[in-house]
Amino acid sequence: PVPGRCAYFVERKKRFCKMIPAPGRRFCGEHGQQEEENDRKRIPCPLDPKHTVYEDQLQKHLKKCNSREKPKPVYFVQDINAGLKDVAEIPEKQVPISSLSREELENLIIKLKKASNGLELRLKEQILSHQALQGALNDPKNGESAFKHLKQQASILGNMEKLHLLGPGRCFVEFGAGRGKLSHWVDVALQNVENVQFLLVERATTRFKVDGKHKRRDSIFERLQVDIRHLCLNKVPILEKKKLPVVGIGKHLCGAATDLALRCLVESYTTCCDGENEEPAPKRSRNDKTEVASTNSADNETKKEDCKAVAGIVIALCCHHKCDWTHYVGREFFKSVGLGPVEFHYFQRMSSWATCGMRETTTKSSTSEESENQTNDTEEHEQTFSKTESGSDTLQGILTVEERKEIGCLCKLLIDHGRIEYLQQRGYKAALQYYTESA
Repeated sequence: PVPGRCAYFVERKKRFCKMIPAPGRRFCGEHGQQEEENDRKRIPCPLDPKHTVYEDQLQKHLKKCNSREKPKPVYFVQDINAGLKDVAEIPEKQVPISSLSREELENLIIKLKKASNGLELRLKEQILSHQALQGALNDPKNGESAFKHLKQQASILGNMEKLHLLGPGRCFVEFGAGRGKLSHWVDVALQNVENVQFLLVERATTRFKVDGKHKRRDSIFERLQVDIRHLCLNKVPILEKKKLPVVGIGKHLCGAATDLALRCLVESYTTCCDGENEEPAPKRSRNDKTEVASTNSADNETKKEDCKAVAGIVIALCCHHKCDWTHYVGREFFKSVGLGPVEFHYFQRMSSWATCGMRETTTKSSTSEESENQTNDTEEHEQTFSKTESGSDTLQGILTVEERKEIGCLCKLLIDHGRIEYLQQRGYKAALQYYTESA
């Protein structure tokens, strides 16, 4: 071992531990049980077995362990946006697509094409930009990935400006905020505007946040560390106090997170606020969706004459393979075209065909089974599909690459159309549009 470092050899890493032990000790605190002369026993933490603790200090540790259950904030309401309450309707675990017979797969495709009949297959392109990002877009130091995200953020801001969502007296709620870059650019675009608030919703603890770097004194940034599934906006103190019209935004709302955010805004928040006004004025809204490689974007705007609860919603759709029937807002639409949870399960899996075609993708990291995935630090969506889903030999010969891609796009379109109908039924004028070019 390196002098002054722990003498424990980490077999998995094929090297010695690099932690610094206490004076007079050979091993660090984590590997202290290896010390022969040490009669104190270390045990796995009951809250998180990934780390250990001295047995005689367990009670003290449990009070300050980072994995301990923290007090729930006032805006936490269990499953308020979860959706499906009927347990009988929740689908059982389905078999993989690769296990389906040729006849079963063909029947699914027939159902898909029948349900998609009459839908607008050619979406309008609305690829815009915004002057707030011109400096960053022209910066030669930005790499390819950074430039891609800047173009997407610029287009989202351009669409927001076109829909008159960038203005004073608004509270921008960024769902799945991650580092908060989208809110940051909205703040830059509104540098001369007063009375603006930002709520950044992110369930994970995020490093390298950019929302703390804004320099304007007028805008207020506040983070809500909570799963969208349990977020009750009308109980957020900053919204209770000023009651500014809300603009919901999101660039990385994977799969079911989009449905949770829509329900949070359109049902739990709007319903509560409308209850205070007996006859709410009719709303005019618009929803745009775009497809960028694996990412689609939905943009929905509501413009109101009166000071209404939700002024607009702008959400970039993506990761349809992570959608969940339990949370999906378009269940009524699926039922109206003769489809149910079983078909939805297969369609959301088949949606990955839109980007992976017949190729076998190497799984770089294990994907989370969480239903509402938000974003990681790099703001990238590393789509990892199993061989059986993306390129199994079982499906070779049944469909060509182009046919699989077409079916994947239809699956995405059908899922998104259910969201559109959900918004339309609640008084919104909704549409799907491309907001950036394919990667």
